[in-house]
Amino acid sequence: MRIGELATELGINPKTIRYYEEIGLLPPAKRTDNGYRLYGDADRERLHFISKAKAVGLTLEEIGQILALRRTGAPPCEHVVGLLDHKLRAVEEQLRTLSDFRTELLTLREEARQTRHTDACVCGIIEQHTARHGEE
Repeated sequence: MRIGELATELGINPKTIRYYEEIGLLPPAKRTDNGYRLYGDADRERLHFISKAKAVGLTLEEIGQILALRRTGAPPCEHVVGLLDHKLRAVEEQLRTLSDFRTELLTLREEARQTRHTDACVCGIIEQHTARHGEE
């Protein structure tokens, strides 16, 4: 099938398919005599894999690593588990950071209820607040 047909079937922009080919996520497409790219079932499966990998948060670089491992004949699943563990640690750190930030905002909101609205330089709510994690 041609690039437009494949793109429509998978809901992908044809430019994205060309980009994936350019960076090596897809092998170079076969060409017709007049230069049109032709794709087969293996390309469709590869694009489907790429879409699913992106949906679970893998980067194109990480997807390329997985595909490279597969090309060598090595099963990439252990590598994928390592990537997932790394991403989970990053998400857990983000959640801790967001939780701390939420606590800070709740504290500031409570302080705002108790702060007199004085003639502060700009805003007494912020000026009288002592940040828990230091000022930035």
